[in-house]
Amino acid sequence: MESKFFKSPDERILKIRKLFELNNSIIQVISTLAFGILVFDLGFRDEVHSGVVGKIYFMLLLLLSLGYTIRLFSKSEKFKMSRYIVEIGIILFLVFASLVNFQVLELESTVTVGNLQIKAFFVNLLVFILFLIELSKLSLVANQLKIHPAMVFILSFLLVILLGTGLLSLPNATVNGISLIDALFTSTSAVCVTGLIVLDTSSDFTFLGQFIIMILFQVGGLGMMTFTSFFGFFFKGSYSLQNQLFLKDYINEENIGAINSTLLKIILFTLLTEGVAALLISSVIDSNLFENRGDQLFFSVFHAISGFCNAGFSTLGDGLYEVGFREEYTVHLIIAFAIILGGIGFPVVLGYYNYFKHVVIGTKRMITGEEEYKHAPRVANVNIRLIVYTTGILLVLGFVTYWIYEADNTLKGLSGYGKFVTAFFGSVTPRTAGFNTVDMSALAMPTVLIYLILMWIGASPGSTGGGLKTSTIAVAVLNAVSIAKGKNRVEIFKRQISNETLRKAFAVILLSFLVIGLGVFLVLLFDPELTLISVAFEIFSAFSTVGLSLGITGDLSTGSKIVVSIIMFLGRVGTLTVLVAMIQKARTLRYKYPEEGVFIT
Repeated sequence: MESKFFKSPDERILKIRKLFELNNSIIQVISTLAFGILVFDLGFRDEVHSGVVGKIYFMLLLLLSLGYTIRLFSKSEKFKMSRYIVEIGIILFLVFASLVNFQVLELESTVTVGNLQIKAFFVNLLVFILFLIELSKLSLVANQLKIHPAMVFILSFLLVILLGTGLLSLPNATVNGISLIDALFTSTSAVCVTGLIVLDTSSDFTFLGQFIIMILFQVGGLGMMTFTSFFGFFFKGSYSLQNQLFLKDYINEENIGAINSTLLKIILFTLLTEGVAALLISSVIDSNLFENRGDQLFFSVFHAISGFCNAGFSTLGDGLYEVGFREEYTVHLIIAFAIILGGIGFPVVLGYYNYFKHVVIGTKRMITGEEEYKHAPRVANVNIRLIVYTTGILLVLGFVTYWIYEADNTLKGLSGYGKFVTAFFGSVTPRTAGFNTVDMSALAMPTVLIYLILMWIGASPGSTGGGLKTSTIAVAVLNAVSIAKGKNRVEIFKRQISNETLRKAFAVILLSFLVIGLGVFLVLLFDPELTLISVAFEIFSAFSTVGLSLGITGDLSTGSKIVVSIIMFLGRVGTLTVLVAMIQKARTLRYKYPEEGVFIT
């Protein structure tokens, strides 16, 4: 019989495990407090990390490093070598930053961007990342709740929008303050990667405000669940079955075992593309356009991320049409390719990555004689091929029509290279990107109408962009051609498109027309003085998360801003997704009524 003074090994293990769980909870609380102080420090005070608040801030960082150290040796979670390296690096950095603040070590920790000095910039960035990591772990628990996956997806965007609204409302985020509705509109536009603005991003927002906007459209472009799921897995070590089933549908991954590697590839591809684009922009743009190297670097990073995420935000008052920047055609070309890579969809990128990986490894083994080369058939499936072909067709049609109709308008007087880049950019940007390299009010009416169609179609599924999606319009066109030929099925690339896909395609098309039509009606109801073509262009742009405008966004009334915000949200999360989340799924379909035709034509 065990004495009350001598506990059994199982009881001791259980007690130790509870202590480690308590340590994890304390880490979450401390990281939240540190993030709260960071927001208060940056948003309300002129001097960052000074006085008593600064001492408390760095004391919390010391406690965080202690908590991470305890967890590192607890063995209560699965630790891979990569996680060991990352967590040890975090601990050392937190201790080092705290010792510098308490003047145990002397180091100047100031980063200058423009005329603004941000002390301990990298410390602040690390605190934000640690807060995101702890939030990510909580999101893995939320995935296990009995909530429809579509509702989890919707709520994740709502959460980020509300958080962004609060951050943009901070006094130090804007020059002259911002109303709640304008903060909500800007946050929604950023998270939904739209780019419509009611305030000038360049003059009305401080560097802090611009940085918040950049973080919002980076998170919105990839999706909050992509970030939280990846960080949550990396710093927790495993997924539950519910997590795996949820993420399987969210990232369009058929193999459950490949979920984490797919998330890693998505994150790495995003960072690599944005990094390369930023370096290219920084290296080719005229440095005389900026006051210092810091402004040039921030401009490059901001527009690289905005381009890849198809956000359309710019730190320039007139966008890329700003005087001095409108002739930077090579920069326009770099941003255009970033837009295409972000809008073509991660399934396409991963599909061709797997294909080239197979070719390279197979060829290497064949050359070295390890084994005979084996062909992998159908790496590019119907979905990938439809997206690539449709994207190519739309780019060519957009380029040709822009070149023809704008020859005597926005292309007039430009050099040959300038005309080519402007026309090419003009065919790329309506596909949910939202940048403008020309005066939008000077576009010919045929070009405006073509823009409406391109905006409505939008980017590809599984991408950072919005819109109807290229595969949806492709399936709809194929179905129409199939009916005209008298076929009872839709075939492409020696494959048959499923009836479920056809039904979804036409449901999405119908819902898009209903939302756009209702949006135009409501905006004209709130602002009857606006012209129909301007309002229609604005609503198409909002629904497809494009961001292009004929210049009426800043003149919208409060009611119209709310309408446009809702439409931007619906366009990003998907009208069908909202419908699926709100309507209860049929429990049984074990019956079938007699079929009967309905007159259509």
